[in-house]
Amino acid sequence: MNNDWQSVFARDASLFPHLADLPEDQMLLSTMSETAYRQASFLDQRLFTPDLQRQVVSWADVAAVPLPPLPKPQYIFHIGHVGSTLVSRLLGELDSVLALREPAILRQLAEVRVSKPAELDWTGEEQAERLEQVERWLSRVFRADQRVMIKASSFVSPLARPLLADRGTALFLFTSLQRYLQTILAGDASKQEAAALADLRLLRLKQHCGQPLDRKDSLSLAQTAALGWLCEMVTLCDAEDHCPSASIAWMDFDQFLNQPGAQLQAAAKHFGRDLSADSAGDLVSSPIMTRYSKAPEFDYSASLREELLTEAAQIHADDIRQTLLWIDQLARRFPKVAAATAKAESRR
Repeated sequence: MNNDWQSVFARDASLFPHLADLPEDQMLLSTMSETAYRQASFLDQRLFTPDLQRQVVSWADVAAVPLPPLPKPQYIFHIGHVGSTLVSRLLGELDSVLALREPAILRQLAEVRVSKPAELDWTGEEQAERLEQVERWLSRVFRADQRVMIKASSFVSPLARPLLADRGTALFLFTSLQRYLQTILAGDASKQEAAALADLRLLRLKQHCGQPLDRKDSLSLAQTAALGWLCEMVTLCDAEDHCPSASIAWMDFDQFLNQPGAQLQAAAKHFGRDLSADSAGDLVSSPIMTRYSKAPEFDYSASLREELLTEAAQIHADDIRQTLLWIDQLARRFPKVAAATAKAESRR
């Protein structure tokens, strides 16, 4: 890159705001082609290679770049492990969509919102201004007929409320608690992730509910996994409740797998895209549906997923049953937990 990066940044999406050094108020810009965006499962550090051109600039310099008016991005928020990358890849095949999957900078701002790092000492107004700036930077496209669709990380759900407040459009992906538990318990990596995130999820649930739900050291394996479902469902329900002007559609991933063509058409329509039944059928019959979305070099199909979930349901049957009872008890104690469980049932 060179000192003319400002004109490139203003022109299109080829300079991606990859990561921020928030204490130093700096930004890492990376060079991305439209093809690179289409192929990327994650827009974070996993993209770093020796060939990736990148440059560190000041946040203020990026904020000073004049940008033309751009449509607000549309969003896919989700509870994690519910096919959001798959849905994003399918919708990203539409010419009018520039799909951004899991921009790391949004996760950084979500962490600030939840834990408020002391070294930043941002006011609420400063947090809102930074988020507005980042959303504007992520709105840039390559062609006038494109609009950005951001598939956020599940850790970014705390930002759903401010991002959707001004007539935002979003798809909320979820599945039932029982299916979610089977999904997490079916894989070693997902179980490890659930354990590593337990403290943060308990903190977020305390912020929503006003008091602690339980002690981490008292939780079983399935209860620890259930924190993920509960935390993200409560967060998304809260966003919907506080964003009356937003256009939000809920999609159960298991229903999507049962009727992928019709469900994909419905998602496209929600985002204002015309997708014929034939075109939807072609997309859900393509190799996208039979590859692991986060790592397309691996096979992964709906039938394989079902086999793994059935096995997990059998192995962890007692723990899952006790965890469902535990969630029922929490629902009687905490109205927000009750609202989240009721929402999941009403949308199935």
